[in-house]
Amino acid sequence: MLIPDSQSLSAIPLEARPENLRTSYQHFLSPSIEAVDSSRILLTGHSHQAWPDVAKEGILEAFADAAHHVDDKWSAVFERAESVREEIARVVDGQSSEIALAQNTHELFTRFLSALPLGKRPLVIATSGEFHSVYRQLSAAAQAGILEVEWVSSDAPSTLAERLIEALSLYGDRCSAVITSSVLFQSGAIVEGLEDLANACLEKEVRLFIDAYHSFKVVPLSLERFSESREIIYLSGGGYKYAQWGEGVCWLRVPTTDSLRPIFTGWFSDFAHLHEPRYDARGRARSINFGERPAERFAGSTFDPTSLYRAAKVSEFFNQHHLDISTLRAISLRQTQRLLDGLSDRLPPITPVEPERRGGFVAFRVEGAHEWSRRLRELHIFTDARGDALRFGPAPYLLDAEIDEAISRALTLCDRKGI
Repeated sequence: MLIPDSQSLSAIPLEARPENLRTSYQHFLSPSIEAVDSSRILLTGHSHQAWPDVAKEGILEAFADAAHHVDDKWSAVFERAESVREEIARVVDGQSSEIALAQNTHELFTRFLSALPLGKRPLVIATSGEFHSVYRQLSAAAQAGILEVEWVSSDAPSTLAERLIEALSLYGDRCSAVITSSVLFQSGAIVEGLEDLANACLEKEVRLFIDAYHSFKVVPLSLERFSESREIIYLSGGGYKYAQWGEGVCWLRVPTTDSLRPIFTGWFSDFAHLHEPRYDARGRARSINFGERPAERFAGSTFDPTSLYRAAKVSEFFNQHHLDISTLRAISLRQTQRLLDGLSDRLPPITPVEPERRGGFVAFRVEGAHEWSRRLRELHIFTDARGDALRFGPAPYLLDAEIDEAISRALTLCDRKGI
């Protein structure tokens, strides 16, 4: 893939360039470059990106369908759901039938945990750099005696996969799953060597759960990379960040040939057979069934469908503006490089400076990072912090002038703090 020069737009289609996207975000953003000096600058693209204006159309469409069809709206909802699954499948090179949807990744992760053969293999191997949805749930389950966790330090992400493989070689017979992110949420570092890790898991008959939230729609992550080992890979992500879908649209890729059945199962998991009898002729409870598509086993229950309408509209917008994963990656690399060029002399970067090793945001190590983020907010620069990591997340609609202005204001804060 071509990695463009930090000052060049040559790799980005005209329709996808920030100045041409800008007018489609009127509700979130100042429409013109002239207003940059006085407007807020959103560098929280790794957390909550602005929504294009068509997202509002999706919300209104959801209301209109509910008002018109009332309880018969679900056929229209399922059409939106399928279009969202197809979009996810296109990005990860999977099949829409493999994609389970949920309101958040925590729901999907707990269903995954509930399906594991923990009676025979009680151990889960996980990195210490997982987001709270994983870290908190694993910690709580371990404290309750439901499972055991072997935590592998996420320091030195370039060798993280190797160390996970080492742990797997020690505990493989007791291990039911390995958990890792594709991009670490604190540093923005890409976890390298996932193919080798997947092959090691396949050899040990262990499932591999990859949290791809910080890859989806910003860093290419194709299931085709994994060949045969893709059949033990559970890939998870969501639309809250880089996809601009907002809340409530998360997903889990379920391998076609795997037969895991979650204990935490919702009634949408067998939606087509809800009217069949629960008991046989002798009054005995029948075994519960699941839908034919692999991902239906991990479906939940009743949800607010508005998010699916919003996601479908935004996906259409992305396609119209040629914002495919290659273009989104080129935009991201260009913008993150601009931030690194402007700030690295004063603030030590945590994120790898090599383009091929960094995700969709850059993080700098500063003492009192949360206070720094608060002070930057007073200067109308929206960032966030995790521990001692101050995170700057650009987005496709962000103008060069905004990034440069954000750098200037951050350097002013450096001057005030004597850095």
